[in-house]
Amino acid sequence: MNHVVGVRAGEDITVGLVDGAKVRGPMRMFPEPGGAQGIGFEIQSMPMDAVAETVANLINDVCLEQNAAPSRVGIGFPGVIRGGVVEESPNLRQAKGANLSELLQSALRGHGLDLPVFVYNDADAMAAGIAATRQQLERLIRVWTLGQGIGFGRYPHTEDILEGGHIVVSLDPREAYCGCGGRGHLEGIMGHRAMRLRFLDLEPEEVFANAAAGDARCAEFEHLWHRALAAGTATAVHMQGPGKFFISGPDARFVKINLLSQYLHEMVTMSPLQGSVFEIVPPDPQLPVIGAAVNASRQ
Repeated sequence: MNHVVGVRAGEDITVGLVDGAKVRGPMRMFPEPGGAQGIGFEIQSMPMDAVAETVANLINDVCLEQNAAPSRVGIGFPGVIRGGVVEESPNLRQAKGANLSELLQSALRGHGLDLPVFVYNDADAMAAGIAATRQQLERLIRVWTLGQGIGFGRYPHTEDILEGGHIVVSLDPREAYCGCGGRGHLEGIMGHRAMRLRFLDLEPEEVFANAAAGDARCAEFEHLWHRALAAGTATAVHMQGPGKFFISGPDARFVKINLLSQYLHEMVTMSPLQGSVFEIVPPDPQLPVIGAAVNASRQ
């Protein structure tokens, strides 16, 4: 079997053995769900050689458990990725400049595994996972990933820099909450760090709960949050054309499709560019794992 290892590394690490568009056997995760090792775990505080070693350990475990000899490794990681190097990752600052491909290949050799490693933006891996599992590898797939940061993924994979979370959606100089330091960014409105700085006394989920309960300040922000996502989508439509936009990640649960579609319709008025739709993708840790493997297999 032509197995490929798929990895998603972000707020946690997930590893699986992929054949075609399916994960074969159980996946390995760090920290383990509900495990004591997860207490206080934050990948944000791990040096990159420790991240690579952790990923290599999980890959080795999966290969041993399933008696597998994979041909290559694909990994999805947050940030600007080119040639296996993390050129920038605003939410994982220790990753800046790390050659993740070389780090992971070296760590794997310590386990007797000599495998090529291909690194992709994690949102691109999600887009590839959606394409593969829906048997739409011949179509353009675009996806927003909403969570700690904001990602914009595209399939087929290209070497273009698609840092959609840093699209400028506001000209207000006071909008300076983005972790990269830029002003007016989409992530500066929708990202967790930005919401915490904006409200100070509320967690992101509390903001939306208060909006649903009728709190005027939180309800106003909820509309700003949706307008920002609509603005980012409108930019993509004006640059790449209309179509379906998938929405995934933990904060996809806060999206009101009708409200988002209304704002997008107000922003995209040229008739050839109208007709875009949104679809929420339920949380599934297999999708970015499959997508990273699919991209690597097509490299």
